[in-house]
Amino acid sequence: MNSWDAGLAGLLVGTMGVSLLSNALVLLCLLHSADIRRQAPALFTLNLTCGNLLCTVVNMPLTLAGVVAQRPPAGDRLCRLAAFLDTFLAANSMLSMAALSIDRWVAVVFPLSYRAKMRLRDAALMVAYTWLHALTFPAAALALSWLGFHQLYASCTLCSRRPDERLRFAVFTGVFHALSFLLSFVVLCCTYCKVLKVARFHCKRIDVITMQTLVLLVDIHPSVRERCLEEQKRRRQRASRKISTFIGTFLVCFAPYVITRLVELSSAVPISSHWGVLSKCLAYSKAASDPFVYSLLRHQYRKSCREILNRVLHRRSLRSSGLTRDSHSQNILPVSE
Repeated sequence: MNSWDAGLAGLLVGTMGVSLLSNALVLLCLLHSADIRRQAPALFTLNLTCGNLLCTVVNMPLTLAGVVAQRPPAGDRLCRLAAFLDTFLAANSMLSMAALSIDRWVAVVFPLSYRAKMRLRDAALMVAYTWLHALTFPAAALALSWLGFHQLYASCTLCSRRPDERLRFAVFTGVFHALSFLLSFVVLCCTYCKVLKVARFHCKRIDVITMQTLVLLVDIHPSVRERCLEEQKRRRQRASRKISTFIGTFLVCFAPYVITRLVELSSAVPISSHWGVLSKCLAYSKAASDPFVYSLLRHQYRKSCREILNRVLHRRSLRSSGLTRDSHSQNILPVSE
């Protein structure tokens, strides 16, 4: 194994560790907080988190074994099952992000009717459609025997070994990525552009009120005025920064792999196996970044994490104090005797 392979293996191990810990923490927050569970986005987050954990414990270790051994990491049946999961989980992850963006669009554009438009039942129907949509392509690939170990990506995924099926497989791959990656990207751009437009409109209204207040308060201290103006600037940038993060992580993680898969269909362009594995690692890195982008940096999840940590520390302190009392009583008993 050369230095490139060792670096890619290390990247995979790091991605697996971060993904496992962060997604498990999101699940703990969902189990701990009833307030989070009552909201419709919790279903989308749960669906995304479970998919990320499944990818972390099944697909990533097999890809790591493929990188290290430079051969299929498992038998044909297990590899086909892993390829089925890989295709399903990739589409499910992209569509779940699109569902979360639709939820944000409804919440921001229709705030007064959000609870009526986005109930738990509506969220469950969207998750059911996501599963049905995502299952269609791996099921078709399984029926056509287009699942197996792909040497370029060192992983079990979509592949075709027969030259006479090259055109059909190319069409299938193009349709799959158009209805998963491209569709989700278009939904993300449309919904978040609407959200950004509404956010900027509200920022302008708040800025007008703030400036009118500052004009009326002639005796206000200059430092207070400066803080108000700085808060205005931060308010304008906050929505743009969040939306850029949502769309940017989606593109950075998935676009290299999708483009590589499409370019691969053209035999005129040779692709390095190291780049193939790296693009696959970038796609896997979405499972590690999703908990931070969509969950753990939000106020409710941070609050739930603090409560879980306080509960754990409280139990430890009670246990240690109990052990201290027991040892103290054992030391006193012989003296009293």
